[in-house]
Amino acid sequence: MPCCKKLLKVLLLFACSLWLFAAAAYADGIDVNKAEMRLSEDGYQLAADFDVNLNYVVQQALSLGVPLYFVGEFSLTRSRWYWLDEQVFQSEQSVKLSYNVLTRQYRISRGALFQNFANLEEMMRILARQTSAYIPAEAMKKDGSYIAAVRLRLDTKQLPKLMQVSVLTSKDWDFDSGWYRWVIRPAEGVARNSGKAE
Repeated sequence: MPCCKKLLKVLLLFACSLWLFAAAAYADGIDVNKAEMRLSEDGYQLAADFDVNLNYVVQQALSLGVPLYFVGEFSLTRSRWYWLDEQVFQSEQSVKLSYNVLTRQYRISRGALFQNFANLEEMMRILARQTSAYIPAEAMKKDGSYIAAVRLRLDTKQLPKLMQVSVLTSKDWDFDSGWYRWVIRPAEGVARNSGKAE
């Protein structure tokens, strides 16, 4: 009998730890999976892969026809010991997510370009990959050290005016990865770097 109680206790602890792990893995919000700087013929480009998990409230609003606007922000600065850091590059891209109730299709729009999707998961995979505009290669000195930063957030200011009041008092609409920064040294080659989120 005491052996059964021990086994039951161990199984219960195991089940609880699995539940906590699953809850952490599928937590609502935005996290950075990886960030890198790429070099091509056109110059350098900042890129990030985010993990975006919408909660039930935001998914319901989207399915009822409320468009969501996400903003990807990119920054590149050069540290200077004798003065303030130099802003080498800064850009911002807005992405609109929407759902058409009649056609039952999700849509992601970037300016005049758009793409339709059969389900939410496919659209979220595209949203998760963000890239900046090209940075001219001559803007970065080979012997310099630079701090790259990326961020993805839900722009609640572009929600319908009636919703903005309730958004201010609710944590359900707080989707922001925070700035993720890492150091880049062009002389060492351009590759994915480990950084830290704020």
